[in-house]
Amino acid sequence: MAKKVAAGAARNDVGTLLERLGVHIDGELLVLALTHRSFAHEAGGIPTNERLEFLGDTVLGLVVTENLYRKNADTAEGDLARMRAATVSQRALASVARDLGLGDFILLGRGELVTGGREKDSILSDTVEALIGAAYLCNGLEPTRAMIERLVGDLLHQAATLGAGLDWKTSLQELVAARGLPAPLYQVVGTGPDHARSFTATVLVGEADYGTGTGPSKKVAEQEAAQNAYARLSAEDPAGPAGG
Repeated sequence: MAKKVAAGAARNDVGTLLERLGVHIDGELLVLALTHRSFAHEAGGIPTNERLEFLGDTVLGLVVTENLYRKNADTAEGDLARMRAATVSQRALASVARDLGLGDFILLGRGELVTGGREKDSILSDTVEALIGAAYLCNGLEPTRAMIERLVGDLLHQAATLGAGLDWKTSLQELVAARGLPAPLYQVVGTGPDHARSFTATVLVGEADYGTGTGPSKKVAEQEAAQNAYARLSAEDPAGPAGG
C-alpha cells in the first residue's frame, strides 16, 4: 500500500491510477492532468490542468453523445440531451473519480487541502475530464473511447432507465407547464462554515410550498426539492389547484 510522504501529500504511485484507467498516459502529461490551479499557484504559476480539462470535456461529450445516439434509436432529441447531461454532470463524474480513488492523486494547494479539496465534486469532476484529455492526446480517440465507456458505463445504463430522475428540475418544469401552473421558484438558504456548507432548498409553485431538499451544494439541494415536488404534484388531481 502506498504511503504518503507528508501530511496532505498526493500519492505518487501513479502506475496504480493508470492501471485503474486502463490506458497509458505520458508521465509529464499525467502530472499536468493532476495539477489543480491551487497547487500551480503556490508553486509559482506552473501550468494547470485546465486546458486538458477543456479538451477532455469535449472528447467526453462526443463519446457519450454517440453512445446514447446509437443505443437509444427511438429516443427523442430532448431526452437524449437530458441523458447526456446526467451522464457527464459534475456529480456523476465525481462519483467516477471516487471509484478510481482519484482524490488521493490530485496535486492541491494548502488552502484546498485544509478545506477538503480531495472530496469536492468540482475538483474531482474537473480532474476526470483532464485525464480524459491527456488520454486522448497520448492514445487517440478509440482507446480513449474504450476508457470512457468503461468509466461511465453504469451511468450510461442508468441514464437510459431513470426517466424523470435524470433531471428533476427540468422534469418538474415540464410537469407544471403541462398543468398550466406557474414556473417553479427555488429559495435556497446556506448554513455552516465555507468548508462544510450545507444548503436547504424550498420549491414554490405559485404560492404553495411543494417540497424541500438538502445537500452540500445549491444544485444538489434544488434537485432533491424538485424530486419531492414532482412526486407530490404527480400524485395530485391535474384538475385541482396548486397546493390544494
